[in-house]
Amino acid sequence: MDKEEKMKRIITFLEKNYPKGMVHFPARNKFMLLVGTILSQRSRDENTSKAVHNLFSVAKTPAEILRLPTKKLQALIRVSGPYRQKSKRIKQVCRILIKRYKGKVPRTREQLIELPGVGFKTADIVLSYGFGVPTIAIDTHCNRIPKRIGIVNQKADVEEVRKELEKLTPIKHRLIVNHGLVRFGQTICRPIGPKCRLCPFRSFCKYYRKNTPNQEI
Repeated sequence: MDKEEKMKRIITFLEKNYPKGMVHFPARNKFMLLVGTILSQRSRDENTSKAVHNLFSVAKTPAEILRLPTKKLQALIRVSGPYRQKSKRIKQVCRILIKRYKGKVPRTREQLIELPGVGFKTADIVLSYGFGVPTIAIDTHCNRIPKRIGIVNQKADVEEVRKELEKLTPIKHRLIVNHGLVRFGQTICRPIGPKCRLCPFRSFCKYYRKNTPNQEI
């Protein structure tokens, strides 16, 4: 089975089993999406949700966040992990948005990556979920799973993974590939202790064949 056929089967499964959408972020508001994604870094989903709720119940715009005392901001987002660093970055982002973009979130990858705390993944989440740009954000799950299955080279960096997945994925399915692989990686293809027996891709997964060579599929 070639990579294209594997990807078709993966997309079919993801589309059926994982509804589109991001639980934590109100994508209609690009600023809340951007800040929420920064808060999600090194944070569990449930803690990200709490931090997002805490912050945006008090301040919803760059100007409102800048008016918050630093200690107040830190207290609001503390549950999300390294809150001191995140509070500093969020305020830096707010200042830049006001100064350069009239308080709006920029819509190009290059402009987003220039913001403090924003890397490829965060920029691509904002672009795809906020602006509808057909790109695939590569987080740890989207990076790991295609390599395990064998549709992306093991040595590929995150940008190479993104480009390969986008080449194999029709534009209309790119959002579900990101969201679906994240959910699949959290529940089945876990980084430690993957539930290979439950995996619908084990018939063509290189990781499964390597680690269970004598098992019937």
